[in-house]
Amino acid sequence: MDSASQDFQPRTFSIKLWPPSESTRLMLVERMTKNLSTESIFSRKYGLLGKEEAHENAKRIEQLCFTSADEHFKKEPDGDGSSAVQLYAKDTSKLMLEVLKRGPGTTAESEAPMAVTPLESGDTVLDISGGKRAFIEAEEAKELLSPLTKPGNSYKRICFSNRSFGVDAANVAGPILESVKNQLTEVDISDFVAGRPEDEALDVMRIFSKALEGSVLRYLNISDNALGEKGVRAFSELLKSQENLEELYVMNDGISEDAAKALSELIPSTLKLKVLHFHNNMTGDEGAVYVAEMVKESPNLENFRCSATRIGSDGGVALSEALGACTHLKKLDLRDNLFGVDAGIALSKTLPNLPDLVEIYLSDLNLENKGTIAVLNALKQSAPQLEVLELAGNEINAKAAPAVAECLTAMQSLKKLTLAENELKDEGAVIIAKSLEDGHADLKELDVSTNMFQRVGARCFARAVANKPGFVLLNINGNFISDEGIDEVKDILKAAKNSLDVLGSLDENDPEGEPDDEDDEDAENDDDEDELDSKLQNVQVEQDD
Repeated sequence: MDSASQDFQPRTFSIKLWPPSESTRLMLVERMTKNLSTESIFSRKYGLLGKEEAHENAKRIEQLCFTSADEHFKKEPDGDGSSAVQLYAKDTSKLMLEVLKRGPGTTAESEAPMAVTPLESGDTVLDISGGKRAFIEAEEAKELLSPLTKPGNSYKRICFSNRSFGVDAANVAGPILESVKNQLTEVDISDFVAGRPEDEALDVMRIFSKALEGSVLRYLNISDNALGEKGVRAFSELLKSQENLEELYVMNDGISEDAAKALSELIPSTLKLKVLHFHNNMTGDEGAVYVAEMVKESPNLENFRCSATRIGSDGGVALSEALGACTHLKKLDLRDNLFGVDAGIALSKTLPNLPDLVEIYLSDLNLENKGTIAVLNALKQSAPQLEVLELAGNEINAKAAPAVAECLTAMQSLKKLTLAENELKDEGAVIIAKSLEDGHADLKELDVSTNMFQRVGARCFARAVANKPGFVLLNINGNFISDEGIDEVKDILKAAKNSLDVLGSLDENDPEGEPDDEDDEDAENDDDEDELDSKLQNVQVEQDD
């Protein structure tokens, strides 16, 4: 009787645990969507995902993890289902963390949130990054890494981020990693020596480097370790042995000129590299030359990020010229550098060689009108399929508006447009808004905040997006829109297909403010605004044949 009862109970338990009901799966997607799109330590560091992008990622993560867990469930000898549930939960958590660390991007980029390869059935990912950041001692390291010591394990991906290893813990980890290094394909050791004295941190890096030497990795993340040149060279043995890398992340690592030089010298080949991220370093013009050398030797690069790296005009020119070799590039992020006009012009000469671009981030580069117009004229011809265009903070004024408008008219696949923190005023706003009215059915986000425009500009942008299906955010904050103008914007949105939900915050709008009109006399008062608005219907955007 006991034996029969024992045989029966697991089958009953299996039905309760797996597969999850459709409502449970949907609930998980909604919960992940909320987590991905809510302000957190990750969003402050890597950027906040929009609700739509978060939802698309959540659906993809859930489907990927459900499929993996379901395959695992079918192979369970007892049919229990509990390990499938554990795998389902663990993998969703892992992939959600990877999406958060990658930051906002288009759906195309997020096909596989952790990496481009899909999850395989069974335990292939060991992730100890969850929970609070903490120091790891030898005994805890032994316990945390014990799954890697089991005979016949199939772990291919490890993530030790957010845990700080000392020398004792590293000496425990070293032999374990060496025993599985031939099966590993993805290693994330970002932020794994936080708070350690420099000498100890360097020793830990050397231990890990020696242990992983000779592994054939496609993905390596050594970000957030304050490497500098000493840290890069501490990873010498690991880096020298990597000839098959497809993704390399060296963000927030104190990469100076010497560190960039060391990195370019140590990695023997970047021919297979598809993703290279250098965000938030101290590279400068001199270091940019070595980064450019790596880029030039990466013909298969698809995703390049070199934002916030203190690169000026000379480095920007060198980098822009090197990018000409990356003819498969889909995503380019150069934000928050000091490129200036000359580097912008150099970039414009390279863009015709990049016909596959889908996203380009060029905010805060000091391009000014001349550099911006050169870039836009190139993009108009070479990348009409562009989905994301960011040009915030480039000192663009109304004189550049016709070039912006012509470019936008050619880009009918655009999903996100950012022109914030420029000086468009009403005159430029009218021209650009008019170019967005017709077509652009896929447009979802428009950010024209802090552009010195008033009622006219606000009304024009509201009209431009009012009837676009799927539109989610209009940001006109930080301008000089009167209370009457705000009411008009709301009326336009309420009367059209989109509701007021698409209107972003207006907490920094100054209804009493006026633009500096040294060069512009179009927006002195409401009468002038109304006169300009009345001319809106006659504005045409010239297109090249």
